[in-house]
Amino acid sequence: MCMVIFAPIFAICAFATCGGYHGYLQVKVDCSARRPNNLSINIEFGYPFRLQQIHFKAPLCDASREDVVFLNGDFSAAAQFFVTVGVLAFLYSFFATIVYVFYQNKYLKNNRGPLVDFLVTVTFSLMWLLSSCCWAKSLTDIKAATNPTEVLLLIASCREKENRCATTQEPLWSRLNTSTMELQSSRRL
Repeated sequence: MCMVIFAPIFAICAFATCGGYHGYLQVKVDCSARRPNNLSINIEFGYPFRLQQIHFKAPLCDASREDVVFLNGDFSAAAQFFVTVGVLAFLYSFFATIVYVFYQNKYLKNNRGPLVDFLVTVTFSLMWLLSSCCWAKSLTDIKAATNPTEVLLLIASCREKENRCATTQEPLWSRLNTSTMELQSSRRL
């Protein structure tokens, strides 16, 4: 019964925090031999975290043109698996609640209802565990791929010692960190 109450809440929070995430990174490139200086580059990314499709234009300090730079990594499989399990867990919990409340006589009449419910719950528990492990690993990799130091190394002008590059805004990870904690908490129920 405890699962019927808390599983939908955890499922909603888990897929909402991951599926609705939008990250923002801003870096500044200060070319020593070029005017204007202090060029800002805005990099936005989000669910489903296909970072290899995220690109931005970075200035080439030795010329008056720009270079198109792509981020590294595709973490969409783990993110979509995580969100899918969360949505399906929510839908099953909702369905199970309706069965428990309105069809309890038929549910308890033969041993098939509780057995099917048990098997589906065990299956969802294992999928929940697997998806949270995959998502936690992917989240670590997403943080590494969007680490400002790593992103600055992708920019050709930032690899030259005479130019100065800095991060002016880093992504906020609290929502995605919360999504992994919610799944850990719900596994304890």
